[in-house]
Amino acid sequence: MGKITGFIEYPRAKQPYRPISARVKDWGQVLQPWPETELAQQAARCMDCGIPFCHQGCPLGNLIPDWNDLVYRAHWREAIDRLHATNNFPEFTGTLCPAPCEGSCVLAINDDPVTIKAVELAIIDHAFEEGWVTPEPPVIETGKRVAVVGSGPAGLAAAQQLRRAGHRVTVFERDERIGGLLRYGIPEFKMEKRVLDRRLEQIAAEGVAFWPSAHVGFDVPVADLRRDFDAILLAGGACAPRDLQVPGRELRGIHFAMDFLPLQNRRCEGDAIPDAEFIDAKGRHVVIIGGGDTGADCLGTVHRQGCASVHQLEILPQPPEARAADNPWPLWPNIYRISSAHAEGGERVYSVSTKRFVGDESGRVKALDLMVVEQDRVDGRPVFREVVGSDFTLPCDLALLAMGFVGPEKEGMLEALGVRLTERGNVWRDRSWMTSVPGVFTAGDMQRGQSLIVWAIAEGRSAARGVDVYLMGRSDLPAPLA
Repeated sequence: MGKITGFIEYPRAKQPYRPISARVKDWGQVLQPWPETELAQQAARCMDCGIPFCHQGCPLGNLIPDWNDLVYRAHWREAIDRLHATNNFPEFTGTLCPAPCEGSCVLAINDDPVTIKAVELAIIDHAFEEGWVTPEPPVIETGKRVAVVGSGPAGLAAAQQLRRAGHRVTVFERDERIGGLLRYGIPEFKMEKRVLDRRLEQIAAEGVAFWPSAHVGFDVPVADLRRDFDAILLAGGACAPRDLQVPGRELRGIHFAMDFLPLQNRRCEGDAIPDAEFIDAKGRHVVIIGGGDTGADCLGTVHRQGCASVHQLEILPQPPEARAADNPWPLWPNIYRISSAHAEGGERVYSVSTKRFVGDESGRVKALDLMVVEQDRVDGRPVFREVVGSDFTLPCDLALLAMGFVGPEKEGMLEALGVRLTERGNVWRDRSWMTSVPGVFTAGDMQRGQSLIVWAIAEGRSAARGVDVYLMGRSDLPAPLA
């Protein structure tokens, strides 16, 4: 633990952010570094809780009390070693993870939890600044070859682990740059791509080969991978978006979030995208359908593009300010949260359902007809009932569908491999992370369904052990998940 009375002396502080008036004018990171003296106080709040439930809350099993104590004592080199022992990419989780560890913090029983996520990010940023993050190539080569399909967090974590075990690893990515949704789905203001690139430089220096613009199952035949590699790991994510089939869906100006966000990210990378192909919110009345993180990413993006107005819709009721009676600690706290994008403006509308898109004479959407709904439960499952007479309309000439994903894309690679699917449409796996096809493994959202970045990294590490055992008969790689 840190300071014995730290959690009594120091209240939880809020992570510093750039002023809203400045940050909405550019695409730079909204977070600001925390002064080390203040950060040490926050780390000192980590109490001697006996059973650190934060371990249970984190799928990676991060050794959180250990590195909180080390930061409090300014032992930064030891802190990054302890952090990297369980997490390949703390700069990703420290920026993007919703921090289930903080929801499980024992201090949260009757106080504000420790700022675990902020301490984690400070450790890895300090380590990069000091030059402590260096390549770790294997000492012994096994001669085995592994293909990893997908370069998101699950694929990259697995690739790095497998390379460090001595295997020759090639990562295939269908887009022209490596990174998956880390590069094309996460807005620049949320995580600048230099953060991704510096980690990719380390992985490449360790000997992992990257093959971008390689769409397995289309321009790269599955048969070639089966012939040229000893094992294949599928980590292509859950990229099939959930649609909204209501009248007027065919109108122009209605787009999936993952058609919208990558275009702006590509422009931030310097790509020349013609205006005719770009989805621009400038001067438009925007409605974002979906109240989750992807919707918030759209919200921050349309602010910076200069929208005229923006509403973010959510079919669920507004969460309470504090835990409800049926949401006790250490469960994930289902409470009202305000992200950096929400703080920048726009209106959040809860308990509404879209009835139809309304178009103008040119065939472009101009409004949404909506209705208030009430949530109930039938056999434990949520159902929504329309409130009679609650109809209303919002102006809208750009609608962004951010309602999540329904699983992996089946066409191409999965069809060619003939892997078994679960009843939810995800890729089935056994306890060793192998699919129904011998030698073909899977990890991340492709087998789990849409989830958190911390789960993706944990699954990538666990699947890497499964692949290593398959190839070598044993493995020394750690596996946080069964």
